[in-house]
This record gives sequence, C-alpha cells and structure tokens, in this order.
Amino acid sequence: MKKVVFTIFAIAAFLTQGIVNAQEKNEDYVKFGGAVRYNIHDKSWNDDKTDPQFTWDTWRLNVNARTAGVDLSFEYRFYPVDNSHFIHHGWLGYGLSDDLYMKLGVSQVPFGITKYASHSWWFQIPYYVGLEDDYDMGMKFDYTGIENLELNFAYYHQPEPKGSPNYASRYSYDITPSEDASLKEVNQFNVRAAYNVSESLELGLSGQFGKNYNSVLDESESSNAFAAHLVGNFGNFNFKGEYISYNFGAKDDAGNDLDAVQMGAYGYNYNVAAEGNIWVAGLAYSIPVEWGPISNIQPYVDYSVITKDVDEFENSEHLVPGMLITAGSIYTYVDYAMGKNNAWLGSWTNGLAAGDPDAEWESRFNINIGYYF
Repeated sequence: MKKVVFTIFAIAAFLTQGIVNAQEKNEDYVKFGGAVRYNIHDKSWNDDKTDPQFTWDTWRLNVNARTAGVDLSFEYRFYPVDNSHFIHHGWLGYGLSDDLYMKLGVSQVPFGITKYASHSWWFQIPYYVGLEDDYDMGMKFDYTGIENLELNFAYYHQPEPKGSPNYASRYSYDITPSEDASLKEVNQFNVRAAYNVSESLELGLSGQFGKNYNSVLDESESSNAFAAHLVGNFGNFNFKGEYISYNFGAKDDAGNDLDAVQMGAYGYNYNVAAEGNIWVAGLAYSIPVEWGPISNIQPYVDYSVITKDVDEFENSEHLVPGMLITAGSIYTYVDYAMGKNNAWLGSWTNGLAAGDPDAEWESRFNINIGYYF
C-alpha cells in the first residue's frame, strides 16, 4: 500500500510541474458522435432453425471535447442482443509538453499492437484473454520526444467500471469473481515501446505487471504478460505479427493455485488458462475502388493460437478470413470465423482453458454493417 501511495504522490507532483510549464492549447469545443451496427450471422454449432439471423449488434454514444486545454473522450455502448450496456472508455487528457500527453480515467492499456492486433471484426485471440484492445481505470502517459520512438507508461488501479446487468458487463475482458475464487485485478503497471525502423515498419516490446486480489484470503498473486510485435506496411499490404507470454497468477478461496481463471465481458463469463503463450499473425491487402459509394475493399486473413502451460490443456485456435468494405463512414466486415477450443466459436465454458481433445473446428459466417457518425 505504501508503494501505491508513494507512486500516486510522485505522479501528482510530476503532473503539477508539467501543467505549470504546459502551453495553451487549441480553442474549446464539444463534438457528439456515435455508431449503429447490425449483424447477419450463421453458426455451425447451432441447431436453431431460425439461423441465419439478422440482429442489432450495438449502438453507441461518443463525446469529444476540450476546455482550458483539457481534452475529454468518452464512449458508452449498448448491446441489445446481450441486454447489456457499459462504458467503452472515458478519460481526461492534457498535454504536459509537446512530447508528453497524460490520460486520466478509462483508457486503452498500452500493450502489444495498438489500437488492434487484428484486421477483422472478430479481433485476434489475445482480445478474448484481455491482452488486445483492453481498457482499465488509471493514468497513462504517452511520450514522443525521441525520434521514431513512442513510449507509453501507465498505472491502472482497477479494471474499468462494470455496466449492467452484472460484473461481467464490460467491453474488454478482465478476471471476474467465480463461485470458488473471489478475484479482482488490481494495481497494474504497463510499459510499451514502439520504434519506427522506417515509415513502413514498427517494432515493439511491452510489459504488464499487476496483481490478482482474492478478497476471501485478503491476498494477492502476481500477474504478468510480455509481448513483442511487428507491424509492416509494404505497398498495399499490411502485416501484423505478435508473440505474447502471460501468467495470470491467482488462488481460489481455499488458497490453491489456479490453472484457469474466470474472465468476463458483455455480461458473460468463461474460463481461461492461467498461463500460456500466444502467437498472432495477420495479413491484409487494400484495394482502392470507385464502385458507387464504395471506396476501398480490404481482404485479410488473421490467425492466432494459444499454447497452454498445463500439459493436459488443449491449444485454442482462431482463424478469420474476410474483407472490409469501406463506403464513406459505413464499414462492412464480411468474415468466415473459424475456431477450435475457442469460446466464441463453439466451445464456450472451457474452450480457452482445458479445452477438449476431441473438439472440432467450428465456424460462423458473419456480416457486420456499421454506420459511424
């Protein structure tokens, strides 16, 4: 606790000095926006004769503003199919200098490839274990004062606030309390470095260090993750590659070490291997066109796999070929998502944990149409 208090006071002193020296920013403004998205899908593992289905995926509200040089960015999402709603992000930002920017609130965790390690609507498999496009509550600093290098530092006291109807109602995946393990993520530190070798090639390293607190034991176990990534643009091609090693150290309410932890988002929970390695690769190709309102078509293929440290646990795989069709502010993803021992693709409760040695590849054809304004 003393270390946390010291860290907070040190950051506060640093911010005070930075604010005194900061220059005046642009004029004040308030801008409202949002999105409406629809899904058409057909699942191989579903015997429901009503498939394929047309559903209302989500609608969201965005607010971006600035006053007295302080920025605001806020987004709240509603998912009618899941009967859930929650904050996506919400932070106050301030430029402490031309090279250093601070965010306070719910922001994207600086880890691995940002903003996304994926090209498809389905993300890559790190998202489903809280290691892609994750959002938490705390302080984040972005530093660009070294040529061709971006540095990110962050401290997150806790996950983002829960929405409705339950603790798992959130946008990004976090460890959630289960019947036998009263767990919560706390006191997480992140550091990320991304170096532009050239205009077309980015190399990066990331580290994440936190605690998983058990409220029954009143004890915390160390949790960590490390990533190395590469993003390359070669003509119309884009490649994203990443390696992640993670260890979500945690104990159940009886004090036993856990081989799997419960994680949740969108109002649902499932189990995830507590320790493993993830490999990620994705390739996309942009094709400019002039077909009525359509300006670009981007075919892609994304693949990722988790190998788990428990020998008896089965690998989880994720393969998504598809394309993104751009027409002004309308974005349409056409995906044929396939998975084996994959929670969102046919193996819900334990697919990302122990898995099933007899599991088969399952698939979901999905079209997501989004209008962003």
